[in-house]
Amino acid sequence: MDLELEDPRQDEVQVKLAASGLCHSDSHHMTGDIPVGTYPFALGHEGAGVVTKAFPNSKGIKEGDHVVFTALPACGHCRWCATGQQNLCDLKAGILAGPRWTDGTYRVHTTDGAPVGQMCGISTFLADTTVSLNSVVKIDDDIPLDKAALVGCGVSTGWGSSVNLARVQPGDTVIVMGIGGIGVSALQGAAHAGALNVIAVDPLPFKQETAKVFGATHAAASIEEAAELAKQFTGGYGADSVVICVGLRDSRVTGQALNAIRKGGTVVVTSVSPHSDGDAPIPLSDLTLSQKHLVGSMFGGTSGNWDVKRLLNLYRSGALKLDEMITQTYSLDDIQQGYHDLRAGKNIRGIVVFD
Repeated sequence: MDLELEDPRQDEVQVKLAASGLCHSDSHHMTGDIPVGTYPFALGHEGAGVVTKAFPNSKGIKEGDHVVFTALPACGHCRWCATGQQNLCDLKAGILAGPRWTDGTYRVHTTDGAPVGQMCGISTFLADTTVSLNSVVKIDDDIPLDKAALVGCGVSTGWGSSVNLARVQPGDTVIVMGIGGIGVSALQGAAHAGALNVIAVDPLPFKQETAKVFGATHAAASIEEAAELAKQFTGGYGADSVVICVGLRDSRVTGQALNAIRKGGTVVVTSVSPHSDGDAPIPLSDLTLSQKHLVGSMFGGTSGNWDVKRLLNLYRSGALKLDEMITQTYSLDDIQQGYHDLRAGKNIRGIVVFD
């Protein structure tokens, strides 16, 4: 549908989108598994583009600059930002409300004047969008924008889940559950950190084979099969860590992952659950007596203003695969087909490419 877009205000920029990744989180909002604060709600939170309007600002971002959107805004001065945890910035509380978190106003409206919510304050499924400076990172012009877009959410989340939160060490045995855009990034992070055995878990043969392109040494159809493999590699102890990246986590998955790790091992919960989901059955006595670690993952524990550039430098050097992640490209008109393919398990990452 056609929408009206306001010009940027102070500390905002307007961006013409080049590409947007089709992340599973948007699908959760479509189905109602994760409700939002304003309807209609313009989706999309993983993208990159070119700045078309900007005021002079503290980041030095100007018209013509190439930028990546970060799924989570970072103010730079709250307790979390100041201690290197930008993924926990206080601004995060408003990313699904719809209006700008600073003053409750909207930058997008329908043609009859009704407000339209912006996912994460950015809405990368809009051909043009107006966003806060807190949500953009300037990148070098030589990096393809369609590849750079992936770092705005999925790659940072998956890579960070292995490197920052599972704290994978050289020689580790790691299991990654769910081989989509986040899962293959978790595989790459684990391999880059020096894991000796990286076991991908997915029921689809296509994804099991694809996982080997991204650093998996082995693949399994179930967590039970992966757990047995991990025991073979570790003298019966189990995996050092499990990173859960399945598309929609049900209540059983966390317990299965905890059963697959050794004493003192770590389970990182990167997947989301429906807000209506109740308590997860987990082996509490084993959690205590085996001193296991259960860790949540928000954006992989990354700090966008630094990690976006770091990951793109790894891509530039050949240490991070982004081109291979893109299974299919779509026009904006075909976005529903893109999400149909995502749910059918046909894509590692589909992206919308704008004219």
